[in-house]
Amino acid sequence: MIKLLLLLLVIFVNPTFAGDPVAGEAKFKSNCKQCHGPAGMGMASYPKVSGNPIDYTRNRLQTYRAGAEIGPNSALMIMMAKPLTDQEIENLSAYLKDASKN
Repeated sequence: MIKLLLLLLVIFVNPTFAGDPVAGEAKFKSNCKQCHGPAGMGMASYPKVSGNPIDYTRNRLQTYRAGAEIGPNSALMIMMAKPLTDQEIENLSAYLKDASKN
């Protein structure tokens, strides 16, 4: 029982599992802003991506990275998500959660 609690503590407290919103903002501005607009508020046919829960954004980016089509812009999103690391996905998810509030 104690081993399980220690394992859970390491998993959920370990900073490598937490996203860095500052790094996420830098990545967003260099890779995503052109389509999704300032602070992820959406532009033209590209949807608003800010304000969603971290789990939602993480799942979407991981799904695109895996090559799954889940919307009209899937081909572009798959291409953009393929090179993302797990940490970059965490960072983007952390940034986008509150990006529209900044």
